[in-house]
Amino acid sequence: MKLLKYATYRLLQAIPVLIGISVITFLLANLGPGDPVSLMLQGQEHSEELVRAIERKYGLDRPLHERYLTYMGGLLRGDLGQSIYYERPVAALMIDRLGPTLLLVLSAYAFALVTAIPLGIVAADRRNDPADHASRITALIGVSTPSFWIGIVLILIFAVKLGWLPSSGLVYPWRPPSSYRGIDGRLELYYQTVRHLLLPMIALGTLQMATIMRVERTQMIESLQGEYVKLARAYGVPERTILRKHAFQVAQLPIITIIGLNLSTALGGAVLVETVFNINGMGQLFVNAIQQNDYQLVMGVTMMLGVLFVVGVIITDISYAYVDPRVTYGERE
Repeated sequence: MKLLKYATYRLLQAIPVLIGISVITFLLANLGPGDPVSLMLQGQEHSEELVRAIERKYGLDRPLHERYLTYMGGLLRGDLGQSIYYERPVAALMIDRLGPTLLLVLSAYAFALVTAIPLGIVAADRRNDPADHASRITALIGVSTPSFWIGIVLILIFAVKLGWLPSSGLVYPWRPPSSYRGIDGRLELYYQTVRHLLLPMIALGTLQMATIMRVERTQMIESLQGEYVKLARAYGVPERTILRKHAFQVAQLPIITIIGLNLSTALGGAVLVETVFNINGMGQLFVNAIQQNDYQLVMGVTMMLGVLFVVGVIITDISYAYVDPRVTYGERE
């Protein structure tokens, strides 16, 4: 019950954050240079009456504050508005593009966790050995290198030079195999999904991997120097058991924090990675919306990413209690 109360409290705290995001995004999208109607009719013969009719249709002829209040009123009803450029509901466009982005971000996190945690543990256990130095250099390179640059290098090596992996697009595992040419059966579909996902997953997940590995190494070193570990060694507990049972669990709380806070970085990096690998996700949709001054679509994508980030941080906070029983939510001793 206390956990439910805490989650409700955090959700209420998120409301002013999302309102602030909406105000800033709305102002930036509407006060920037360019006219969405002119971009929409670019290359077409049009009259002044047609321009005015389109402005009335999308409410662009009204004062800015009225347009914002109208948008927020629709948002509370679940209506994200109509895209000016695509002439489709914003919600439908985002539903079509959300799957590829979530697939990319979740796979990047899976790659980061599977590689970073073992490397961090090995580096801490073999402190100042060659394995430790190699992991620290890898982490430094990963933190310092932009994800889009890593993507370009991966394409040049593994797609252009060696020809081992595809350089663009995704194969979605939730679609039927018959929707793709040359794919026969579910196993082939999953295999092609992995092949197409591998390069963008590594490009997006390298930064997360490097960050998590550095924190894991630091926390494991601190845990291995704790009094409870010294006591376990004094009782003759095997070193592998100490690593697995005594030091590992205590060191994971900062890792959970990093995962939650880095969600915004991963979502932002997905925009660039999707552009590099030509993936039709939320990132490319957002870039196209900015280029076309489609403020309704810019607002919709921004609010969706804001909600994903806020929910991710709340889930991260709640997961503390499951990793460390000492963490409580509003309980008095």
